Amino acid sequence: MHFIRALIIHIVVFAIAIGAVWAGSDGGQFLNDSLGTGLTIFASCALIAFIAQWIALIPAYLFKTEHFYDLTGGATYLAVIVFAFFQSEQHDLRSVILVCLVAIWATRLASFLFLRVRQQGSDSRFDDIKLNFWRFSIAWTVQGLWVLITAGAAIAAITSSQKVDFGWIGTLGLVLWLIGFSIEALADNQKRVFRQQRNTQKEFIQTGLWARSRHPNYFGEILLWIGVAIIAYPALYQWQLVTLISPLFVILLLTKISGISLQETQADKRWADSPDYHAYKKKTPVLIPKLFGQK
Repeated sequence: MHFIRALIIHIVVFAIAIGAVWAGSDGGQFLNDSLGTGLTIFASCALIAFIAQWIALIPAYLFKTEHFYDLTGGATYLAVIVFAFFQSEQHDLRSVILVCLVAIWATRLASFLFLRVRQQGSDSRFDDIKLNFWRFSIAWTVQGLWVLITAGAAIAAITSSQKVDFGWIGTLGLVLWLIGFSIEALADNQKRVFRQQRNTQKEFIQTGLWARSRHPNYFGEILLWIGVAIIAYPALYQWQLVTLISPLFVILLLTKISGISLQETQADKRWADSPDYHAYKKKTPVLIPKLFGQK
């Protein structure tokens, strides 16, 4: 039963990935290789994204560990974005900035999540699925798609044959990325400090940015990927514009699949009998921070 479900999900993931590669490759540069594969750089990045996950899956399953899941995801972002940059024949300001932004984000988030799992000993998302190969493989394959779709607009812009001045649109995107990155990093740090100082089985964070939103870190991540999409937009050609679904994919993933929905369910169970938690939940927005009112 697990095999059939995993097979269906893998087919859906690959269908989405193929569509993304087709769109992202439109007007994009081809791989400069001696084998004559005829692959675009975008398609090569897609292969890297998935192959990296499947290689990492083998030892992860053998040792029944999720400790290197997030670290592998971050390393894959770095691999595909750097590969796309150095395979591209033209390196304009937009390409340099996009590489730097994705690399900075991936390095910070992956190292933060890796250290958090090491300190906590496990990640509750994987408690059951890491015991079954087919269920565990879904998580790794979906991570490959997550890398490809999320970084898709940046990869398409870097490898696009169309080069455009950075301009005010690029500046707007950069400002949004800086704001989003700052919010995400600050929120993560506030929660890290809280966990070190408080008993998280009895208390929940409701100070700092967490007094404005129940998930400010996710709001920051969504905002920074909107910034990346805006920076990439002027360089995209025809069907490459489809890669602008990147922030929409991030929103779907964080609100419906592995982020907010999962954490809200866990929090509702953990603090079901806490009047403070219900009061906090009632007055605090789930995602978009409340700018005014009680802190």
